[in-house]
Amino acid sequence: MARLTVNNQPLEFRLEPDTPLLWALRDAANLTGTKYGCGTGECGACMVIVDGQAMPSCTLSLGEAEGRSVTTIEGLSTDRNHPVQQAFVAEQAIQCGFCTSGLIMAAEALLARNTDPTEADIGVALTNICRCGVYPRLVRAVQRAGRAMRHEETLTPVPAPATATTPGL
Repeated sequence: MARLTVNNQPLEFRLEPDTPLLWALRDAANLTGTKYGCGTGECGACMVIVDGQAMPSCTLSLGEAEGRSVTTIEGLSTDRNHPVQQAFVAEQAIQCGFCTSGLIMAAEALLARNTDPTEADIGVALTNICRCGVYPRLVRAVQRAGRAMRHEETLTPVPAPATATTPGL
């Protein structure tokens, strides 16, 4: 049994210690924002923050995550109004959306260390693969989020998602 903190909540996973953290999060904790991409840690779709570091959850086992603090996209903000999320929307740095949660988590880990990253800093920290090619917008989004975190810019709140229970739909 692995015990760790996920999105500020203590959790116990009754899974084998060699189970990839990705599958524990998705299948056991129902945190499906973390995506499976390559399974080798190269694409970044499964990126989460572990003890302040962006890490691919597909290559980190539950045993290795034991006792650590993990943040997923769901734990970044309950209302989708974290500065990184707002900046991604504002800069239209989202296309198909598959890589978005991993990119946002990698950006958040970078901005937690450096709220004024250069383009080179962003290139080193965000090695995620985006098949849609949003890279120029991604750089602008990360830098814009940094300005918001430094209180140099105010971002517009992200609208709530439309659902079948939304009036008028």
